[in-house]
Amino acid sequence: MKTYAERDNINNMNTQEELIQLKENIGLSWKKLSDYYGIPYRTVQDWYMGKRRMPEYLLRLMIYKYEMEKSVSINRNRLPAK
Repeated sequence: MKTYAERDNINNMNTQEELIQLKENIGLSWKKLSDYYGIPYRTVQDWYMGKRRMPEYLLRLMIYKYEMEKSVSINRNRLPAK
């Protein structure tokens, strides 16, 4: 059976990988991604580097925002410039 620390590490890797995937899908730098979501740049860096654990609910909200604005941006240019 995995320890809590091992489970947290696995969950952290999953959210870390998903954050990287989201960044690649949007096509922004880490700085522009932090500006787009209004999250301090250092926090985003720490999530990416694995120094801090990103809450899963926040990742889901970030993906939701991107998907919603992507669908709306067909009529309006709301997504940030690359």
